[in-house]
Amino acid sequence: MKMIQAIIKPFKLEDVKDALNKAGIAGLTVTEVKGYGRQKGHVEIYRGAEYDVTFVPKVKIEVVVQDSLAPELIRVIEDTAKTGKIGDGKIFVTTVEETIRIRTGERGDAAV
Repeated sequence: MKMIQAIIKPFKLEDVKDALNKAGIAGLTVTEVKGYGRQKGHVEIYRGAEYDVTFVPKVKIEVVVQDSLAPELIRVIEDTAKTGKIGDGKIFVTTVEETIRIRTGERGDAAV
């Protein structure tokens, strides 16, 4: 199994969620996060004053899927979240050793 973590712009969340649903993903976890990458934040102007925003608001999506589904879901997230502008985000893919559904005790792919 693979865990796909995608850090994306908040306004792309609904589009990515809808695209994942169309791809057959029934469950995902979403967390509001803040951070910065190469851009090191940005400057905003509010009421005529400049403010340095170091930590940019983002959304983290986490999905655990069977190995065979991972490449397609990565493509779906990448295509849907991409704006072509700096700060589009990142996708991280890691191997999941075990998954256990607490309610039933199911393990592995059956628990996803």
